[in-house]
Amino acid sequence: MITDNKPRPTDIRLHQKTRVLELFFDDGAHFRLPCEYLRVYSPSAEVRGHGPGQEVLQLDKENVNISAIEPVGNYAVRLVFDDGHNTGLYSWNVLYTLGENYGTFWQEYLARLEKAGHTRNEPGTAS
Repeated sequence: MITDNKPRPTDIRLHQKTRVLELFFDDGAHFRLPCEYLRVYSPSAEVRGHGPGQEVLQLDKENVNISAIEPVGNYAVRLVFDDGHNTGLYSWNVLYTLGENYGTFWQEYLARLEKAGHTRNEPGTAS
C-alpha cells in the first residue's frame, strides 16, 4: 500500500464577496488565496501548456470569481470560474504549493504582466 504523507485540506471555504478561497490543512497550514491568483496559476493545459515555455499569460482576470468547487475523488477539486474556465484539477499538493509560494508566485505573475506591457486593473473596476 502506498501512503501519501502530504498535507490534506481539512476545510475549504469560498468567500465569494471578497473572491478568496480559504484553505485549512491537517498540518496546521492556513492559506487565503485570491480567485484571480488561482485562475492565473490554473494547472490546466490551457494555462500551463503541454511543456516548459508553453505557458499562456492570463490577462484581465482581476474580477474573476469561483462559481463552483467540485470534488474529484479524495485527492483534488475542480474549480469552476465564472469566466468559463473549468479544466484545471487542483490536487491537494497543487493547492498547498500555491499557498506556500503565494508571495513569490504573485510577484512573478505581476512581473510577467509588466514585461508584456499589460496594466492590471484593481479588482472591482472595469477593464
